[in-house]
Amino acid sequence: MSKMLKKSLLWPFAVVAAIGFLSMGCSSNGEFGSSSDAAEKVYVAPGEHDEFYGFFSGGYNGQLGVYGLPSGRHIFTIPVFSQAAVNGWGYNEETKPMFQTSDGFVPWGDAHHPELSQTNGETDGRWVFINENNTPRIARIGLDEFRTQEIIEIPNSAGNHASSFVTPNTEYVTAATRFSVPMDEDNLQNMDVSIDSYKDNFQGTISFIKVSDEGHMNIDFQIRMPGFNYDLSHSGKGPSDGWAFFTSYNSEEAHTMLEINASKNDKDYIAAINWEKAAEYAANGEGKMIPGEHYRNYIDHEEGGVAKSELIEEVRVLDPRELDGLVYFLPTPKSPHGVDVDPSGRYIAAGGKLSTVIPVHSFDKMMTAIENEDFEGEEQGIPVLNYESILHGEVENPGLGPLHTEFDDKGNAYTTAFISSEIVKWDVETLEVVDRIDVYYSPGHLMIPGGDSQNPDGKYLVALNKITKDRYLPTGPEMFHSAQLIDISGEKMQLLLDFPTEGEPHYAQGIAAEKVKENQKRFYEIEGNNHPHAAKSEKETRVERDGNEVHVYMTTIRSHFAPDNIEGIKVGDEVYFHVTNLEQDWDVPHGFAMKGANNAELLIMPGETMTLKWEPKKVGVFPFYCTDFCSALHQEMQGYVRVSSEDSDVEVSYSTGQS
Repeated sequence: MSKMLKKSLLWPFAVVAAIGFLSMGCSSNGEFGSSSDAAEKVYVAPGEHDEFYGFFSGGYNGQLGVYGLPSGRHIFTIPVFSQAAVNGWGYNEETKPMFQTSDGFVPWGDAHHPELSQTNGETDGRWVFINENNTPRIARIGLDEFRTQEIIEIPNSAGNHASSFVTPNTEYVTAATRFSVPMDEDNLQNMDVSIDSYKDNFQGTISFIKVSDEGHMNIDFQIRMPGFNYDLSHSGKGPSDGWAFFTSYNSEEAHTMLEINASKNDKDYIAAINWEKAAEYAANGEGKMIPGEHYRNYIDHEEGGVAKSELIEEVRVLDPRELDGLVYFLPTPKSPHGVDVDPSGRYIAAGGKLSTVIPVHSFDKMMTAIENEDFEGEEQGIPVLNYESILHGEVENPGLGPLHTEFDDKGNAYTTAFISSEIVKWDVETLEVVDRIDVYYSPGHLMIPGGDSQNPDGKYLVALNKITKDRYLPTGPEMFHSAQLIDISGEKMQLLLDFPTEGEPHYAQGIAAEKVKENQKRFYEIEGNNHPHAAKSEKETRVERDGNEVHVYMTTIRSHFAPDNIEGIKVGDEVYFHVTNLEQDWDVPHGFAMKGANNAELLIMPGETMTLKWEPKKVGVFPFYCTDFCSALHQEMQGYVRVSSEDSDVEVSYSTGQS
């Protein structure tokens, strides 16, 4: 075991090797196969469907990209944390409340880690969750309509990075702070203190968000943690079900030049949290309710898809210094990023960014060490287990800069090596490296459909590369990132396909298409449209004035609007166009754009009502039109609004085209 310990100290040599790599590049050492063979494996014929959905985080675009696999085709982008002009998400009146936070209206987000809902440890196709790093939030997206249905804010957190990871039956979605901040000891409120008081005042939190059978989220409890940086997470499964594991770095509690000062300790930690025990503590009223103002925003389907915001003012906080058996630290070299639990639930692998080995902990040994109180010390009241006592072993020569691991269905693990730009395949039991393949370039995460569940698919792996360089036609200084599809069905990995990805995907999830596509909503039934401003037929269309508010109850159908000519609008009015799409056929949306509107268009699905607010600033006649080509007479789908002066006596009138 001493040999293993010595290897974890060799990280400076990785830096030296990295310099050599960056100077010389990397040579191919994996199987690429013939071009025709690879092309055949990724070819999806016209009219046929991909085998898998891939859900890719958009990073700084704040959205979730949907790709077909194995083709790599970009199918759709789901708007989540950022406004989307393509369909009015966050601009129209129905969805603006989804961006409400304790910091006000926040129309941008940094989306990192999608996670599919699970049942009995397997992906089930109901929802996909994704976190927002900058303004701490978690979103839930319904896979019946590929829309964001709920966003909950995380209080007492700064940088919601180690999320959103689910427990095996989606009992909880977990979230941990990336940045510790100064917190008052009694109520965790952020304090005005000197930054150099970090070790005395800075703390972190880990949140457990309860998910109901219908998907509704609420923060069940938070756990107060030492002031480290918490990076990634995964929940246990099988024998380790009931536990969740979180990597942390900066156990030095440095606050400046972290590149150097947070890399001094030989080991940092994985925090092992007994969430079942924590849930019992919370249910029994343990811990303390403290101020924790946060918003839960959700689409109210009972009211026609109008978003609502609910302010919640407090949260329950559990303190591991006061509650036994809640948290244990597993020493882990060095500055770990990913923490990944194999399908059996027996082994916990960590990706130490500065380690020359991959440490693999044994859950059974961890439990024995806890039972025997085999501790090598404590960190701020939290027991630190003995490294040698909990170790299954170390993977040697795993590449430079190991970050993240996923698993196939044959007992193998696959780890990204960021610096040496490769994927390394190793045996979970023997810890022997059995294959490696170059990727282009610098992979952060990887994804195997179901690869973090109890039932992985062992067919494809996607490498999510951070640097693109020469892989595609150049587009100036800014380029899309690169993903690469790798066949892992045989003994040797084979690179099949490059495809560009929008934004900066940090992580992705994959699921068999058959689990999702048959449950799709094709259109919204007009009879069930409970929107308060819906016009369910052209007979219900009208224009009503209430002071300086004007409400236009409009319908759209191939190929006209009703009403299509409106007069009596005045400069300074607030005009609300409530547009209902009367179509009852799949894939027949209608758009609505108003000249001079300071927001975005609407894209209204069949049977749905959406609202655009327009505030005319000058007199004249202004057109509106359909933005989505819907029929041969699409160009004729238009109308006019006459705007008169503020003191005009022009009465409201309108035409429905019936006369």
